[in-house]
Amino acid sequence: MKEIIPDNILKIQKKLANFEKDSRNYKKYTKILAKHIKSHTMQQRVKAHIKVIETIQNLNKK
Repeated sequence: MKEIIPDNILKIQKKLANFEKDSRNYKKYTKILAKHIKSHTMQQRVKAHIKVIETIQNLNKK
């Protein structure tokens, strides 16, 4: 399965590339990017857990 990076994360990364390292905006956008990545990985985890639960339920029915 191919991982797709969401548009919001790509936009933040492009914006972050324009700033000087250790500038105020760079630090600000780094925090924003971390928040978006964290929520994205949590969504992926939840989806994976749901798939595992559904698979186990299907196996138990058989």
